[in-house]
Amino acid sequence: MNTDTVGARIRYWRMRRGGMSQAVLAGLAGVSQPYVSQIESGRKTIDRRSTLVSFAAALQVTVADLLGQGTEPGDPAREGAAECVPAIWSALIEIEDGERRPSTRTQEQLTADLARTDQLRNLCNYPAMARMLPDLLLESAAAGGTVLAQAAYQAATCLRHLGYRHLALNAARVAVSAAEEAEHSAWIGAARFAYVQSLPIESASLAARAAGRSLVELQNDAGDEQVRQMLGQLHLSAALTSTVDGRVDVARDHLAEASREATSLGDPVDGGGFNGCGFGPTNVGLWKMSIAAEQGEMGKVIELSRAVRPQVLAATNRQMSYWLDLGRAFADTGRRDAEALGAFVQAERAAPVPFALNPLARDAVVALAQRARRRAVSEDLRLLASRMGIHLAA
Repeated sequence: MNTDTVGARIRYWRMRRGGMSQAVLAGLAGVSQPYVSQIESGRKTIDRRSTLVSFAAALQVTVADLLGQGTEPGDPAREGAAECVPAIWSALIEIEDGERRPSTRTQEQLTADLARTDQLRNLCNYPAMARMLPDLLLESAAAGGTVLAQAAYQAATCLRHLGYRHLALNAARVAVSAAEEAEHSAWIGAARFAYVQSLPIESASLAARAAGRSLVELQNDAGDEQVRQMLGQLHLSAALTSTVDGRVDVARDHLAEASREATSLGDPVDGGGFNGCGFGPTNVGLWKMSIAAEQGEMGKVIELSRAVRPQVLAATNRQMSYWLDLGRAFADTGRRDAEALGAFVQAERAAPVPFALNPLARDAVVALAQRARRRAVSEDLRLLASRMGIHLAA
């Protein structure tokens, strides 16, 4: 059975559950039967994380199972990185177990390697990062402190975007331990942000609470600008996870705090700020778009986009996020597919690897193609799908 899309995987697991009917699945997930039919056929996409959680719970699987994260064959970028994942996992286990190998690099070489992987992170070149991480983690462990916190943070980011959330969580824990050992508040904030980001979607409530605890614990150092940037990021993460958890009032409060902090700080002059997180008014605008999408307010996503200029941020995945959310908002009604395609093309140009690996991006492109079947599929759509490894019928 073809399981290239979220809808196809939902159908696969539904049939595995004793041939459960669409009506029964709809009842368990709290949606309508026609909606299930449209999702399974690829005519509609799932726009809300909370809906994915509901489907996964109804089918007794994980959201990762529905997204195919870390398991989908056929994508060269994923397969190239997957070859390095066992070595990254082994390095993380060794570090967590307390073992430290003697360093083979000078401090200057290690600093240069960390700068190189950070550059790759900004470019979203996760396969190239994955190749560097096994040795870099072990060398950074020998140095310890903020050096290890930075390397482990990078590992968590890389693994999460490649779909290995369980390993990203391991890496985030290593980052937290190293930052706490160094007593560096800004890196503690960054590492805990990585931890919250690495938690599975099903754990949105836990993620929001973890972010909230970190916000309280770091308040004493809020006079430090780097710490303030990470407090802002934690507020944004808490806002999104609270939205997924259905606590809209709590999300609104966190978003207001993040907006207040961002207005005070402004956008980072270099487009990155501390640890390249890019906290400021522009990043807050991007998270507002994602939160509006999670609330199903696609018109608001389009409205918010008019005030956001993502190109001021250095990290290309933030630019991709802007165009992906905007494209999904345009595609929501099925009446603005040409604008949706234009946005998806921009997203793919900004960050080709994460766009191709993003299950929701793939589903959105497939949905455009399904609706275009009644007329000729445009060459732009065919080329975009081809670059993502999606094969459309001629």
